[in-house]
Amino acid sequence: MATVAVKEPGDQRKIIIAVALGVLAIIALWWTFFGFGSSAKPQQKNSNRPLAAGPQAPGKVSDQAPPQQEEPDTTAYIREIVYPSNPPAVAEARRNIFAFYEPPPPPPPRPSITLPSPTPTPPLLLAALSPANVYARTDDFTLEATGDKFTPAVRIVIDGRELPTRYVSAQQLSATVPATVIANAGQRQVSVKSSDGTLYSLAVSLNVTAPPVPNYNYVGLLGKARHIGDTAMLQDKSNKEVVSVQRGDILGGRFRVTSIADREVVLVDTNLKIKHLLTLTSDGEKGSFPQGRPTPKVATEDDEP
Repeated sequence: MATVAVKEPGDQRKIIIAVALGVLAIIALWWTFFGFGSSAKPQQKNSNRPLAAGPQAPGKVSDQAPPQQEEPDTTAYIREIVYPSNPPAVAEARRNIFAFYEPPPPPPPRPSITLPSPTPTPPLLLAALSPANVYARTDDFTLEATGDKFTPAVRIVIDGRELPTRYVSAQQLSATVPATVIANAGQRQVSVKSSDGTLYSLAVSLNVTAPPVPNYNYVGLLGKARHIGDTAMLQDKSNKEVVSVQRGDILGGRFRVTSIADREVVLVDTNLKIKHLLTLTSDGEKGSFPQGRPTPKVATEDDEP
């Protein structure tokens, strides 16, 4: 081994330190990998061994779990919140003076449904009339009312007109209806009630129909001056046929000729006794009766060529 010459004392100290560090490094590596003659392995602790109840020796680590720490009590920090009842005053927000509130349109009105009040049951019952149908312009006739609970104090009333009534029984009344009541066609409301209005009945309709009329027109008159009015010329409206009639003749099986004049003819309904007036008219076809035919021209000597 060659010896290194040391010229200065500082270099000698560095060499010593380097040698010492190298020795220490070799010792550390040897201890790490090989040890220093101790072949005994450390015994493993049995985790299943029960823990000793007595106090442990100082310096030894206990296998028991450390005691759990108690959680701190937080209820001490809970307190009641006191909120002021009157809120603090706040300045009014600014608004646009040109903006205004427009109310919404009102909802459409709902139709009100009025329930009819129940009509009380009348104390009298008017069931039927006899006759129930009459012809207008006829003479006076007798009207009988049938029903129930009639009394001598009740009367037959037609269109608000009270008639003299005859009490027959509790189920029948009778009254004479004047011709003026049925002068025109239409319906008449008939009821039964007392003068004071305590007894009354529901109304029943009396039908007044128009009478049949002759289907003829008065179109002319035949006869000499001294016998004027003897024969009248009547034209049927349906077939335009002209017939001649005299007083006492019957037309259509029911209309009797009672009067003939130069301007009118009077017919009487033999069933209803109703008079019908036919006035002179120009509706007849020209030439259908003698007065309407043209007079033939007479030839004279002046007419010869």
